[in-house]
Amino acid sequence: MIGRRRFLDILSSLYIYNEYRGYSSIDRVLEAVRRKCPGETKFITAVEKHRADERKHYVMFRRYFETRGEMPFVVDKTCGHIDRLIQMTFGTTIDEMDTDMIVADDAMFKKLCRIIVLTEQRGERQLDVLLRSPAVRSDNVLTRIFQVIRKDEPDHWQPYHYWLRKHGGVEPTRAEYASDWMVHKTLVTVKLPILFLNPALARRNEWHDADEAAMAA
Repeated sequence: MIGRRRFLDILSSLYIYNEYRGYSSIDRVLEAVRRKCPGETKFITAVEKHRADERKHYVMFRRYFETRGEMPFVVDKTCGHIDRLIQMTFGTTIDEMDTDMIVADDAMFKKLCRIIVLTEQRGERQLDVLLRSPAVRSDNVLTRIFQVIRKDEPDHWQPYHYWLRKHGGVEPTRAEYASDWMVHKTLVTVKLPILFLNPALARRNEWHDADEAAMAA
């Protein structure tokens, strides 16, 4: 029972971190889309929805922890799927990406769209696995959260996929597929077990969006 609870807390800590990095990173993507495709309102609206959904998912996990009176465990960018995939494929961090260059360079913009498609499709498949997990299904609240995310997931990759089909460059390269596979396998088979087995793993002392709340105050 203790082991299962710890596993679910670590899993939820990974997800709340990735949802936070997701919506905060999409702000930069949204800026690029608005500048690159100012007349494609359906695409812009879809990216805005993607951002809103990621934020919604983050809030669901935050309430999940708040209701239980606990904080998520501390995880960093090495546990972020999009963080690591961007680093591997672009050679830079999300925060250091040059938005002007992404907008100006068609190949880079298409590559960014392909990376988002890969990330979201990977997340969709992983949710199918988790929703079959007895450990996850033992927690009704967490199961409902994952069901909501799974329902939202197609809307998070299909708009980019449709845009790529319309403008060319839809298929990820072998290197991009390989990078996505490596990031996922490392996270599941290396990072998660290390976190689970680390008795000194600390819990966060503030929420990921604490700076946003302070700026809004």
